[in-house]
Amino acid sequence: MSRRSLHNPAPDAASLRARLDRARAAAAAADTDALLIAPGSDLRYLIGQAGGSFERLTTLVIPADGVPALVLPKLEAPGYADVPADELGIEIVTWVDGDNAYELVADRLGKPGRVAVSDFTPALHVLAFRGALGDADQTLAGPIVRELRMRKDAAEIQALRDAGAAIDRVHARVHEWLRPGRTEAEVGADITAAIVEEGHTHADFVIVGSGPNGASPHHDVSERVIERGDVVVVDIGGPIAEGYNSDSTRTYAVGEPRDADVAETYAVLQRAQKAAVDAVRPGVTAESIDAAARDIIAEAGYGEYFIHRTGHGIGLDVHEEPYIIKGNALPLEPGMAFSVEPGIYQPGRWGARIEDIVVVTEDGVESVNQRPHDLIVLDA
Repeated sequence: MSRRSLHNPAPDAASLRARLDRARAAAAAADTDALLIAPGSDLRYLIGQAGGSFERLTTLVIPADGVPALVLPKLEAPGYADVPADELGIEIVTWVDGDNAYELVADRLGKPGRVAVSDFTPALHVLAFRGALGDADQTLAGPIVRELRMRKDAAEIQALRDAGAAIDRVHARVHEWLRPGRTEAEVGADITAAIVEEGHTHADFVIVGSGPNGASPHHDVSERVIERGDVVVVDIGGPIAEGYNSDSTRTYAVGEPRDADVAETYAVLQRAQKAAVDAVRPGVTAESIDAAARDIIAEAGYGEYFIHRTGHGIGLDVHEEPYIIKGNALPLEPGMAFSVEPGIYQPGRWGARIEDIVVVTEDGVESVNQRPHDLIVLDA
């Protein structure tokens, strides 16, 4: 029986109102007169509803000083009926075809000197705002909003735990599908179904990288037939009903690996992943976690085969701040959540990756994924 939820629960109104208040304060602290938030994960974070992005303008206007307003086409208003506008202290402002929605926003703001537009606002709206807002300086809202979203509250952390447990249940079943003679696509289809069965609303991504395809970190699935002796990278994830995402990678072998160097190389990767997780605690920098993994891999002679950052933040988006990468001197704080996923990729041969989602605690780290880190050798 599917554990899939039939609704998308939102945080309570008090939590959402607190987020709006923090957003207003953050805008003021950044000398920004208003935030213009398009449909998407930022909007869901702030009002509990992601909405949809279309050619007609929908935007949440959050002035640094004043009453927020959700400006949207009247025909889209029923889709926002569940937003507790009164409790959140926001006005619902609708417009109809023929109105100039951008001028409507401009009229509410007066003559702002600086506005911040959410990062994934369509260009057609950004350019229209340029005309309507005159000389106002336009910047990205991401640097402001990410300061709020990077630090997860207790409910968000619990949602990440639930998502992690759900994807762990899928990995626990991979032996049901991964065997010689099947294509990556066939295995991927079974995994996609299981992701929903085990508690996600849908599968956001399914990577089944067998043999040489495992050396491509963002491989998807293909018609390659899995062979006995293949090393297979399985990287999977998706959102649960609350909108928070899972993302976990384990590496499997279909019978004993055919390549003699797999055990030794994989042991290096396992040490690197553990070292990086063990290094997580408040006050250390994001780049130091990257270095903890990368240095072990480099010292073992595989540095050129670790070709991506060690991790990315996760929450309402699969990839968000903080990024665990060289050059990011951001000190970690309790509530920050991110992946730790070093990999070793040998082109034309095979690859391997181990990935957990971790949360910074008051005195260390918590992993939301509990599956074993060993190379998982399946009967074949």
